Amino acid sequence: MTVTVALITGSNSGIGRGAAIELARRGWTVYGSMRSLDKGEKLAALSAEAGVEVRPVVLDVTDTGSVNAAVAQVTEDSGGIDVVINNAGVGGNGVTEECPIELYEQVMDANVYGGIRLIQAVLPQMRERGSGTIVNFSSVVGRVAHIAQSPYYVSKFAVEAMTEGLAQEVAPFGIRVCLIEPGITKSAIFAKNVDATNTTGAYDQQYGRMFQFYAAGIPHATPPEEVGAVIHEAVTTDDYKLRWPVSWGSEMIEARASLSDEDWVEMGRVDDAEYYARFSDQLGVDISPQEAG
Repeated sequence: MTVTVALITGSNSGIGRGAAIELARRGWTVYGSMRSLDKGEKLAALSAEAGVEVRPVVLDVTDTGSVNAAVAQVTEDSGGIDVVINNAGVGGNGVTEECPIELYEQVMDANVYGGIRLIQAVLPQMRERGSGTIVNFSSVVGRVAHIAQSPYYVSKFAVEAMTEGLAQEVAPFGIRVCLIEPGITKSAIFAKNVDATNTTGAYDQQYGRMFQFYAAGIPHATPPEEVGAVIHEAVTTDDYKLRWPVSWGSEMIEARASLSDEDWVEMGRVDDAEYYARFSDQLGVDISPQEAG
């Protein structure tokens, strides 16, 4: 498959920026979107350093008019869009009892509705052409609902369902749909995602376990360029797959699928020491706190 034009959202930082540069390095014509062009200085600098071009475009995934305008701009400039990559998104911590509905709404708007807006804007040209690829970003927590980040995993489970249905809907038109499911990848989202509501004080243990998962994973975070390489393979391979796990912690997905729901729930009842031991034994990822020195 020859790819000429790709549009990736959230390209000003983290996975989006690294993946955009990696895909441009592989010969794609890449448009990297961001909410305002002044956010793209580092993308421009790193692209120049890599000897590639990532063309900036203004796109706010929470604004339908902005999405439609960006698609029209890229289409006019390039003649069409072969691949859309729905990377833009936000985190959202909190247990279900304590999260305000407004937080769920904000996270769903960015992580789910934003992708749908872009898909709806680009599908007509892909259907008419009889080709194209839509790449949606889920997460490990789109398959493993790890506690105390309810708005985030609710949104990512929704992305999983939407994408699975979409893939079958558009298959007759020659359109490929893929899910990227990153674990912990080097990204600014983790530095921004440190808040927890904890209004009742009843869920200290649950918040502690959630933050410990990230504390254990961040030292092992994989470069975003690795995600770019996986996107390239997902789009170009003749051996089509819907789901593409990648990065530290992604092995949890397969392990969770083989774990009974009852055993998963039981992990919530044990003390911390037993919890971390079971997490390692049953999910294959060591997140136990490490002693200093």
